[in-house]
Amino acid sequence: QVQLVESGGGSVQAGGSLRLSCVAAAYTYSSVCMAWFRQAPGKEREGVAAIDSDGTATYADSLKDRFTISKDNAKNVLYLQMDSLRPSDTAMYYCAADECSFGVGYFVNEARPRSWGQGTQVTVSY
Repeated sequence: QVQLVESGGGSVQAGGSLRLSCVAAAYTYSSVCMAWFRQAPGKEREGVAAIDSDGTATYADSLKDRFTISKDNAKNVLYLQMDSLRPSDTAMYYCAADECSFGVGYFVNEARPRSWGQGTQVTVSY
């Protein structure tokens, strides 16, 4: 498994930006997909974006114009740049990782990752 720690959440006004970080403390897989998920109170978990070790990325259709996922392979850090934030973006954001056997699309939409961070809260006010 991968040990993950998220940071960078906080409270911002609508239209603002945040950059989330996820530090991978340990790897156990030869090929890793990493992703951001979010879950708002009373809502199902939603896949935000995913990226593989080569930098191939995918996004939820509703978020791709405002969010950018990236990864610093040398530092083992995953990022999520969130721009033009809306109150509907308010959620707990989680970093997840697992073996990347079927690509980023499967990972963010279908997979059940085995490694999760503790989450970082993002709150967007009007």
